[in-house]
Amino acid sequence: MKMWNLLLTCMRGLVRNPMRAALTVLGIVIGIAAVVAIMEIGEGSKQQIKDKFSNLGADVVNIFGASVSTSGVNSGMGGRASLYPEDAVAIMDECKDTVVCASPYVRASGQVIVGNTNWSPNSIKGGNEYYLDIEGWEVERGHSFRKKQVDEAARVCLIGRTIADKLYSGQDPIGQEIRIKDVAFTVIGVLAAKGADGMGNDQDDCLILPWTSIRMRLMGASGTATVNKGGAANSTSKVSSTDTFSTSAVSFYPGSDLEPYTNAPHPLRTRTVDSILVKIRSSESATPAMDEMTPVLRRQHKLEPGVLDDFEMRDRSQFIKMVTGTSETMSKLLIAVAMISLVVGGVGIMNIMMVSVTERTREIGLRMAVGARPRDIMQQFLLEAVLLCLTGGLIGIAVGRVASELVSKHNGWPVATSPMAMVLAVSVAAVIGIIFGWYPAYKASRLDPIDALHHE
Repeated sequence: MKMWNLLLTCMRGLVRNPMRAALTVLGIVIGIAAVVAIMEIGEGSKQQIKDKFSNLGADVVNIFGASVSTSGVNSGMGGRASLYPEDAVAIMDECKDTVVCASPYVRASGQVIVGNTNWSPNSIKGGNEYYLDIEGWEVERGHSFRKKQVDEAARVCLIGRTIADKLYSGQDPIGQEIRIKDVAFTVIGVLAAKGADGMGNDQDDCLILPWTSIRMRLMGASGTATVNKGGAANSTSKVSSTDTFSTSAVSFYPGSDLEPYTNAPHPLRTRTVDSILVKIRSSESATPAMDEMTPVLRRQHKLEPGVLDDFEMRDRSQFIKMVTGTSETMSKLLIAVAMISLVVGGVGIMNIMMVSVTERTREIGLRMAVGARPRDIMQQFLLEAVLLCLTGGLIGIAVGRVASELVSKHNGWPVATSPMAMVLAVSVAAVIGIIFGWYPAYKASRLDPIDALHHE
């Protein structure tokens, strides 16, 4: 028989008992729908996790100074003052294939005061004009600092939502003065809320300044204030509002020309930075980016061949890989459970096909008597089983899509359409039809024509 005639024969055989065929494919429909829904919900969750951790800096490489040993005591990572702002510039200029931008990073601590209210933030940190983009911060009100303000160590700052709520009590902080140690800064922006980080720390309890402002205005500032008789900080505390860098008794020190391997202490105000933050093209390109940045930093630091690096790099993408790996494991477990229903549906198809062979024994004998070969009989029943499974697979895909959208609508879970899930569903359905339809088809092809014609 030609394939088209064979297909028509199979379809006529299936529509003889439509209710039985529908109940037969029900197991396949349930299994395929479960697989499609689980894969789409899992893919959506994985994408949401990547997006959230991307805002936390999953595509960021941290560069620290290497450790240094003093009198047998190792300082650990970051002990050497070996990183300079020029390193960030060199990385951006020479590593354009893998690097988006880079920023020097410095940090400080101290009390901040607005009027008669004071607060000790979790962090006071500084970077250049790319820092907010690197760390995934958004400015809710106002604007970020510009390159010119970084170059001039301008007395401007951005505050987190927690600082705004604690110190300004609902008032608009934009353009207002905030004192950090003895230095007055102008608030030019309020950061959008981020909430707690993975360790439970409040990310919004922070101030962000140009890194030059921290290095040249805050490092070494005394932070003292006159105190009222009641013990509270007075709004008339001594504040340096001049535009010079001498905000305390510590004079400005130029950068040290000493090699970073020496144990010489560095003064508070140096040209070195605590670390360098580098935003890479994607979290998957972390290793190529670090390989590309290493020779650049070695040239910047004039390290001879064979000399150990005076810096260390850390990739933040490991955490997101761990979290998405856990999500993928759970999705695979649920898919494995859904596959059980496919196996059950396949057993049901085998059972119905065996019944069909028994019911149509005389038909099989008649076809053999008029010239049908065993191969033709086997193809007919195998094709019927595959058609049943493919029909169930197509219906299952539609049901799975509807189910995933309903789950997303009512529970707020993220969903991402997965073409791979649909291709997998159709492939699995066809394989199940072949596996579980083979034995009934083989049994039908082995019938003796004379015995089949005598079958009642």
